[in-house]
Amino acid sequence: MKTAALFIGLLLANFSFAQQYDIEDQESNVIIAETNKNILKITINDPLQVAVKNCKDFKAANVTGGVHAYTETLRRYMFNYLNSEFYVLNGDFTFTLTINEMGKITKIEGSPKVNNSEVFFDDMKFIMRRIKNVWTPATCDAKPVTSEIKIKMNFNSVATDV
Repeated sequence: MKTAALFIGLLLANFSFAQQYDIEDQESNVIIAETNKNILKITINDPLQVAVKNCKDFKAANVTGGVHAYTETLRRYMFNYLNSEFYVLNGDFTFTLTINEMGKITKIEGSPKVNNSEVFFDDMKFIMRRIKNVWTPATCDAKPVTSEIKIKMNFNSVATDV
């Protein structure tokens, strides 16, 4: 009887530790930063390429080092350059990068527009322009075309009084 109880106990302990590691793996794309007034939690999803209409052979724009390297760099820069003392924002935000035929980012737009989001959008535009990656433009039928890349993220900030 003691052997059966020990076996069941070890089995249950094994399952409880297995779930702990799964949760840690799922949150690998989360940044938590503390300033003296705000605590930030940022989750960045992989960028989504918007295809060009009426194109039979579309190849998406690509960045040097790949999408994963770009999102990791974006995370680091957000941690270093976001000036979150001026705004407290919570929710999902989408940033649209327009990449022209030469592989240059020509336009960065953030949405949705909410109270105090303009300062956040300005900070994000500054951060995205500081990232010095080389983009390969999207192609349609082997010709470079302008395309859009959407980056979705969840931004949570908690203001604290010091």
